[in-house]
Amino acid sequence: MGHEHTLKKLPSHELDSAVQKAMLYRELNQPEEAESICQDVIAVDAKHQNALRVLGLAITDRFDELAVGLFEEAMKIFGRLESEYDRVYHEGVAWERLGKAHLRRGEGHGALGALEHALEQYERAEKIAPTGNPDSILRFNRCVRLLQSHRLLKDAFDSPHSREPGLGD
Repeated sequence: MGHEHTLKKLPSHELDSAVQKAMLYRELNQPEEAESICQDVIAVDAKHQNALRVLGLAITDRFDELAVGLFEEAMKIFGRLESEYDRVYHEGVAWERLGKAHLRRGEGHGALGALEHALEQYERAEKIAPTGNPDSILRFNRCVRLLQSHRLLKDAFDSPHSREPGLGD
């Protein structure tokens, strides 16, 4: 038996403050709460760029859950960002976070493949970054440092691997 409750619509003048609350929930490590708020915002304004950005990032916060389809869902959301730079950069963030989730599960080859994709996205983003925005360089350098320092990644690099990250090693 289902519930008879229906979702309430946010007033359009409350959208930006709602996204601020979603950002706070992400900081509190409550990504599902952030996702719910962003979905409420997007229900009113399907192109709300900040809500899409925060929603995609909240989904990537859950990559450790092993839930099927989270990566694809995040990439779909980031694909809705209007700015090419934002799309490319945030797709890099998704790949990087996928790589780190693989690492935490001890899956070196999956991590290596995902981090290589992240590096490619960050290089693309750097070429089209707005003046004064070093984010893609900072993320690129973090990935390189991780590749240079993590034993699982070094081992994976030294053994044959596919560039396509899998569900495990």
